[in-house]
Amino acid sequence: MHHKPGLDKLGLTLFLGAAVPLLLLGTPALGGDGVAVSITNDGIDDIVVTVYDMTLGPSAIVLPHTRISGFTTIPLSVAPDASGKANLAWTAVTTDSNDRKCGHAQTVGLGDYSSVQVHADSSCAVGPPAASAVTLVR
Repeated sequence: MHHKPGLDKLGLTLFLGAAVPLLLLGTPALGGDGVAVSITNDGIDDIVVTVYDMTLGPSAIVLPHTRISGFTTIPLSVAPDASGKANLAWTAVTTDSNDRKCGHAQTVGLGDYSSVQVHADSSCAVGPPAASAVTLVR
């Protein structure tokens, strides 16, 4: 098999040229582009957490429905408000369906490298059954 060194370099350059922008898009912005915060499960139970960037709005999910093991930390970068601080809200639910617990909170004014403790240690609110919600629609 005949090997052309110039083509290998060209192939590598094309691969890196295509891969680097994709890697940058999939990586949270750190440094001057956002506020670096950590989300930490402060309990022993695994929980499923959703984190919202309240600076962008109540529907701006920055960590969607993610399982976090006990005492595990996940780094995030979120949008700064006008004062350069981060504003987050979160919801959590335990993964144990036999002993379901929930939690939620909102934290405002977070500086760079702040840590937010999340947990699910309260009773979960019970909403109306789906059938009764349908009966309200006319």
